[in-house]
Amino acid sequence: MKDLICDEFQNVVGDLLIRHRSILDILSKLSEASCRVNRAVTKSVTGCGCLSILAEKTTYPEDIDSFQELKDILNSHIKGELCPNCEDIIVTELGKMLFYTAALCNTLNISMYDVFIKEYKKASALGIFNMT
Repeated sequence: MKDLICDEFQNVVGDLLIRHRSILDILSKLSEASCRVNRAVTKSVTGCGCLSILAEKTTYPEDIDSFQELKDILNSHIKGELCPNCEDIIVTELGKMLFYTAALCNTLNISMYDVFIKEYKKASALGIFNMT
Protein backbone atom coordinates (compact mmCIF):
# COMPACT_ATOMS: atom_id res chain seq x y z
CA MET A 1 0.00 0.00 0.00
CA LYS A 2 1.40 3.37 -0.96
CA ASP A 3 2.07 5.92 1.70
CA LEU A 4 -0.88 8.27 1.45
CA ILE A 5 0.80 11.34 2.96
CA CYS A 6 3.58 11.22 0.37
CA ASP A 7 1.10 10.87 -2.49
CA GLU A 8 -1.13 13.56 -1.05
CA PHE A 9 1.83 15.93 -0.67
CA GLN A 10 2.76 15.34 -4.28
CA ASN A 11 -0.86 16.02 -5.33
CA VAL A 12 -1.01 19.25 -3.32
CA VAL A 13 2.24 20.45 -4.90
CA GLY A 14 0.78 19.67 -8.31
CA ASP A 15 -2.31 21.72 -7.48
CA LEU A 16 -0.34 24.67 -6.10
CA LEU A 17 2.47 24.94 -8.61
CA ILE A 18 1.35 27.47 -11.19
CA ARG A 19 4.06 30.07 -11.61
CA HIS A 20 7.07 27.74 -11.88
CA ARG A 21 5.57 24.97 -14.00
CA SER A 22 8.36 24.77 -16.57
CA ILE A 23 10.92 22.00 -16.01
CA LEU A 24 13.62 24.70 -16.22
CA ASP A 25 11.93 26.76 -13.51
CA ILE A 26 11.54 23.69 -11.32
CA LEU A 27 15.18 22.67 -11.73
CA SER A 28 16.41 26.18 -10.95
CA LYS A 29 14.08 26.51 -7.93
CA LEU A 30 15.23 23.10 -6.62
CA SER A 31 18.84 24.19 -6.95
CA GLU A 32 18.04 27.50 -5.25
CA ALA A 33 16.30 25.65 -2.41
CA SER A 34 19.37 23.48 -1.92
CA CYS A 35 21.55 26.59 -1.74
CA ARG A 36 19.18 28.13 0.81
CA VAL A 37 19.50 25.03 3.02
CA ASN A 38 23.28 25.34 2.81
CA ARG A 39 23.04 29.04 3.62
CA ALA A 40 20.73 28.45 6.60
CA VAL A 41 23.12 25.89 8.09
CA THR A 42 26.04 28.22 7.46
CA LYS A 43 24.23 31.11 9.17
CA SER A 44 23.59 28.93 12.21
CA VAL A 45 27.38 28.83 12.54
CA THR A 46 28.46 32.27 11.37
CA GLY A 47 25.44 34.37 12.37
CA CYS A 48 23.78 32.76 15.35
CA GLY A 49 26.61 30.63 16.66
CA CYS A 50 24.39 27.85 17.97
CA LEU A 51 26.53 25.45 15.93
CA SER A 52 30.27 25.23 15.46
CA ILE A 53 32.13 23.28 12.85
CA LEU A 54 35.36 21.74 14.06
CA ALA A 55 36.74 19.94 11.06
CA GLU A 56 40.11 18.40 10.44
CA LYS A 57 41.57 15.70 8.28
CA THR A 58 39.98 12.36 9.01
CA THR A 59 42.44 9.68 9.96
CA TYR A 60 41.61 6.01 10.05
CA PRO A 61 43.36 3.76 12.54
CA GLU A 62 44.79 0.64 10.97
CA ASP A 63 43.38 -1.66 13.66
CA ILE A 64 39.67 -1.14 12.85
CA ASP A 65 37.91 -4.50 13.01
CA SER A 66 34.35 -3.56 12.14
CA PHE A 67 32.19 -1.04 10.39
CA GLN A 68 30.65 -0.12 13.74
CA GLU A 69 34.08 0.76 15.14
CA LEU A 70 34.65 2.99 12.13
CA LYS A 71 31.28 4.69 12.63
CA ASP A 72 32.14 5.26 16.29
CA ILE A 73 35.34 7.17 15.53
CA LEU A 74 33.96 9.29 12.69
CA ASN A 75 31.90 12.37 13.42
CA SER A 76 29.89 15.10 11.75
CA HIS A 77 32.31 17.86 12.83
CA ILE A 78 29.31 19.67 14.32
CA LYS A 79 29.45 20.93 17.88
CA GLY A 80 26.41 22.34 19.62
CA GLU A 81 22.72 22.08 18.83
CA LEU A 82 20.45 24.11 16.63
CA CYS A 83 18.58 26.81 18.48
CA PRO A 84 14.81 26.87 17.86
CA ASN A 85 15.11 29.82 15.45
CA CYS A 86 17.82 28.22 13.29
CA GLU A 87 16.02 24.88 13.34
CA ASP A 88 12.82 26.58 12.16
CA ILE A 89 14.64 28.28 9.29
CA ILE A 90 16.38 25.07 8.20
CA VAL A 91 13.15 23.06 8.41
CA THR A 92 11.43 25.71 6.28
CA GLU A 93 14.18 25.57 3.67
CA LEU A 94 14.17 21.76 3.65
CA GLY A 95 10.41 21.95 3.12
CA LYS A 96 10.96 24.09 0.02
CA MET A 97 13.42 21.50 -1.25
CA LEU A 98 10.80 18.79 -0.75
CA PHE A 99 8.22 20.97 -2.50
CA TYR A 100 10.37 21.38 -5.61
CA THR A 101 11.44 17.73 -5.49
CA ALA A 102 7.76 16.80 -5.59
CA ALA A 103 7.23 19.29 -8.42
CA LEU A 104 10.05 17.69 -10.40
CA CYS A 105 8.59 14.24 -9.77
CA ASN A 106 5.19 15.49 -10.97
CA THR A 107 6.63 17.03 -14.11
CA LEU A 108 8.48 13.82 -14.96
CA ASN A 109 5.51 11.65 -13.95
CA ILE A 110 7.50 9.91 -11.21
CA SER A 111 6.03 8.87 -7.88
CA MET A 112 8.00 10.46 -5.05
CA TYR A 113 6.98 7.55 -2.86
CA ASP A 114 8.42 5.08 -5.40
CA VAL A 115 11.71 7.02 -5.37
CA PHE A 116 11.75 6.89 -1.58
CA ILE A 117 10.97 3.16 -1.47
CA LYS A 118 13.54 2.32 -4.15
CA GLU A 119 16.25 4.20 -2.28
CA TYR A 120 15.18 2.65 1.02
CA LYS A 121 15.36 -0.86 -0.43
CA LYS A 122 18.75 -0.16 -1.99
CA ALA A 123 20.12 1.21 1.29
CA SER A 124 18.66 -1.70 3.25
CA ALA A 125 19.90 -4.37 0.85
CA LEU A 126 23.39 -2.98 0.32
CA GLY A 127 23.91 -1.81 3.89
CA ILE A 128 27.38 -0.39 4.34
CA PHE A 129 28.18 -1.02 0.69
CA ASN A 130 25.64 1.67 -0.27
CA MET A 131 28.03 4.55 0.38
CA THR A 132 27.11 7.00 -2.36
